[in-house]
Formats: sequence, structure tokens, C-alpha cells
Amino acid sequence: MALTLDSKQSAVLFDVPEDIKAYLKVLDDFIEKEIKPLQEKDDNNRFFDHRREWARTDFENGGLPRKEWEDLLSQMRRLADKAGHYRFPLPKEYGGQNGSNLAMAVIREHLAHKGLGLHNDLQNESSIVGNMPTVLMFRDFGTPEQKKTIIPQLLNGTIKIAFGLTEPNHGSDATWMTTSAVKDGDGWRINGAKMWTTGLHVATHSYIFARTSGKPGDPRGITCFIVPTNAPGFKIEEYLWTFNMPTDHPRISLKDVWVAGNSFLGDFEDGLALAQHFVHENRIRQAASSLGAAQYCIDESVKYAKVRKPFGKPLSANQAIQWPLVELHTEAAMLRLLIRQTAAQMDTMSKPDVAKFLSDKVAMCNYRANRLVCEAADRAMQIHGGIGYSRHKPFEHIYRHHRRYRITEGSEEIQMRRVAQYLFAYNKEVSPTGRRAKM
Repeated sequence: MALTLDSKQSAVLFDVPEDIKAYLKVLDDFIEKEIKPLQEKDDNNRFFDHRREWARTDFENGGLPRKEWEDLLSQMRRLADKAGHYRFPLPKEYGGQNGSNLAMAVIREHLAHKGLGLHNDLQNESSIVGNMPTVLMFRDFGTPEQKKTIIPQLLNGTIKIAFGLTEPNHGSDATWMTTSAVKDGDGWRINGAKMWTTGLHVATHSYIFARTSGKPGDPRGITCFIVPTNAPGFKIEEYLWTFNMPTDHPRISLKDVWVAGNSFLGDFEDGLALAQHFVHENRIRQAASSLGAAQYCIDESVKYAKVRKPFGKPLSANQAIQWPLVELHTEAAMLRLLIRQTAAQMDTMSKPDVAKFLSDKVAMCNYRANRLVCEAADRAMQIHGGIGYSRHKPFEHIYRHHRRYRITEGSEEIQMRRVAQYLFAYNKEVSPTGRRAKM
């Protein structure tokens, strides 16, 4: 039976519902009244103007984020939470508004389209409208005791959990990880190493994915342990300096780290299900953010080309300026429709059905949007000339930040491979068009 959408749903795909439009206005008002004044207070603009990389980065302390920078982000999040915005996508039982995938896609694009600012600084995945997949992981996979004790602590910030999946020699090939855990008394002894365990400098715990049974390449036999970061044998070896600083991405080693037998989340044999649990929601939202940032670069380039007048005429009179921006603007328009349509369709399906029938569409949105924002930022630098290359414009920052998403959250090659699985019918559960195969 093919997936179909009724006329009411079809209308949603091509027009933003009025309640979401109204909420964008509420967010804009909140930014003007609460967030911008905070950004302009006490020279906080140093974190956003040409001084931003230096102001944010403690170069003498491993390249970590400066405390003043993270304190400002925390203050922003507290204001957003008090106003009822930060938990927007969470269920109402956790203080949220049950924000839909479509709403989150529209919101993330809208906030990124505003440009660099305290309202939505994605270098730290920080926004007035949060994401917080860890809360939903415990809701969907946690024991009753874990839900009762850990979720409130995640929401109030007393527990912070990092994500240890990638390894020095294993990235996208997670089933081949070498970190392992063996039974030791009434607990488990973990040995191995992890890379890019983002946020570990402030985390109280980390998910550590380790093989507990099976052989390399098996999808089962991997467990998601919850490991205290102060456990003996848990060591941060170094912080990896990146294209976009500051860094909070360490390489860690685990040597005979012992955890209690109940210190894991979800199915003991199917820990990778947790790693995949929120992947489609994350990817569609991240695609929307990249689209918003790309449109910002396009719009700023158009404005500049109209007022810059070398040789006595505006830059905008030159087709060499017009046509590259036309190409970028056209792709942005097409991506916007695909992202919103895909997000709206996700809202009509269960998670398993999203994984079966929309995974290729999410992958298309993600890899194309991430590529688009890099191209748009590069073109903005070119059109703005020397000032565009300088840090006095945000384009170099946008490029450096969003370039990582062509690697993280599933590299673009992995995303394209996913599309190919559908296109060439390697995925037996769906037809080449991505719809349910006839039974």
C-alpha cells in the first residue's frame, strides 16, 4: 500500500501553518526584548563581532570555550526556558509544547536566517529553541527508575551526558568499534578509546558504546553504557583543535573502567538503536539551519551588490554577480520545499516508518543543505571582496561552522549512499520511489 496524503496534509507541505507563523513572531519579539539587550550588555558583542574566535577560545587552556562565553550561553538558555521557548520540541509532560518536526524545521531556518547572534549560535548547538534528544532517549529507552531520576536532572542541568560512539579508527563504521566491555562481578569492565566526545569538559556522564558480544561488523552485541566521567580509568587525552574554534571535542581513553551492571540504556544487545533513535529529526533540523544560514549569505550578498559601485555602477548590474546568486537562491527555494514537505510527512508517521519510507528524503535534505551553505558562504566572501574575507563579516564563521556538517551527523557520502539504497532498490522494504513496496 503506497503512502498517500490527504488534501489537508498536502496544503501543509507548501504553506506554513498559521500557528507556526504566529510563533515565529513570538520568538522575534522575545529576541528583541530579552536576547539582544543581553548580547549588547557588558561588551558581550565581542563574542559575535570580529573578535569572536579569540573571545570565545581559551587558547592557553587546550582551546576550550572560555568560561565567560559559556556563562553567557547558559544565561541565554535560562531566559529562553523561563519564557517557555527552550523546551518547545519536548512533550508537555517535560515542560515542552510538543513541537512538530515541521515547526522545528521552520523555526531553525528562521533563526539561522537572522545571522550570527546569541539567539541561535550553532557553533555550540545553542539556541533559544533547544533540541535535547537525550531527554527523549531516556523517555523512550529508560527504565522507570531512570526516567524518574535522570530526566529531571537533565532538564535542570545537574546531569549532562556526552556521546561516545566514534573511535580513533572507526567513524561511520560503528559496528566495527574496538571498545569492548567484559563481565566483572556484578558490573562491566570497559577498555577502549573514543573521539569527538563533544561537551565532555562539562559533562557529568558519557554514553560509551562498547561491544559486549558478537564479532566485528555485527549490528547487535553493542551496549550503550552510562559512564561517570570521574570514573577511575576514564581519561581525556587531548582536545582536538578544529577548523572552527573553540573546541570541546576530546579524544578519550578508557582503561579498566568499571560500571555497575545496571549502568546502561535501552536493549543491552542493541545499543546502536539509541545512536539511530533521533537521527532523522536531527538531520532534518540541521538541514533547515544550514538552509537558513545559506539564505542569509545570499540575501546579504544581494544587498551588498546593490550598493557597492566599482567602476561607476552597482555590482548587481553584472551577470557574473547575478547568476551565481540566482543558482544559489534557486536551490535554496527547492530545498525549502523538500525540507518542509519531508518534515511534515515525518509528523504523520511513527519512527520506524520514518526510517523505512523517508530516510532517503531526509538524507537528500541534509547533504544538499550542508553543501549549499558552504557554497553560499564562499560566494558571499567573493562578492564582498576583502571585507568578506575578513572577520568583520560573518561569512568565514558560517563557512567554518557549517563545513563540519558535511562530515558529522553522517558524512555526505553516507547520506548519498542512503539515497542510492532507495534509488537502486537495495532497501528491500521500499520501492525505488521510497514508498511502501506492494505486499
